[in-house]
Amino acid sequence: MKTIFQLLAFAVALLLTACGENSRNTGDDRSIYVSIAPLKAVAEAIMGDDFPIVVLVPAGASPESFEPTPKQFIGLNRARLILNVGLLDFEQNLLQKVERQEKIVDLSRGIDIIAGCCSHSHAGHRHAHGVDPHVWTSPRALRIMARNAYEAIHAAFPDSTRYTTRFEQFDERLEALDRSVGERIARSGMRRFLIYHPALTYYARDYGIEQLSIEHEGKEPSARRLAELIETGRREGIRNVFYQSQFPASSVEIIARDLGGEAVAIDPLAEDVVRNIESITSQICDRSNE
Repeated sequence: MKTIFQLLAFAVALLLTACGENSRNTGDDRSIYVSIAPLKAVAEAIMGDDFPIVVLVPAGASPESFEPTPKQFIGLNRARLILNVGLLDFEQNLLQKVERQEKIVDLSRGIDIIAGCCSHSHAGHRHAHGVDPHVWTSPRALRIMARNAYEAIHAAFPDSTRYTTRFEQFDERLEALDRSVGERIARSGMRRFLIYHPALTYYARDYGIEQLSIEHEGKEPSARRLAELIETGRREGIRNVFYQSQFPASSVEIIARDLGGEAVAIDPLAEDVVRNIESITSQICDRSNE
């Protein structure tokens, strides 16, 4: 029934989009669409409030369980630009249906993508393409994404010098964030941190630390793996265990208790991506080895 409903909803969306063709040609919709909330911060940093910026995946929802509404299908086809990570399953499945493919901007272009198995059987999380999609969690990757966004925006609005100035200011902020994160991690002496779902793979790689993931190859850990992680945590002095706020705390509470620490929530999908990276860095550096 769910599949039938989705097909009917999509058919209605296509019909409404066709009926709205004339209004779309008049350019009455100037919206910029982004796939996830952190990309809204990137678009706003460059464009300010010149255009409405619409986030497809609502706050608190998982990108992998996201199902667009007919209204969102129409909005995508009428949008001026669509900024997406380019690595999330729902983006690839949804955006291939957009009529004008040239307005879709893949912000992960130019990033050294990390291969990995992130196929999840539990509700809400599935990355089936063998790559880790969480590029926006690293300041260094985020700088590349911001430049990709700027280049697309500049091509669409070549006469706007304000966007160039704003991008340069944002790039300086990201460069400062990169330095700050690197310095904090170096001062902390922290080498490893423990997390349920491997959402900080690019962050860990770029700053020379190791992310120990409780999930293994997209599956719940075996009793043997849990024992190994607890032993490693005790040896390394790791006490706290991080988990995404989209997951239940119960997924890490047992192992945190065995380590004598706490389950610490982080949200890689928070909209203010710069402040969020700063917060995650503070939590990792200050709490991993308490």
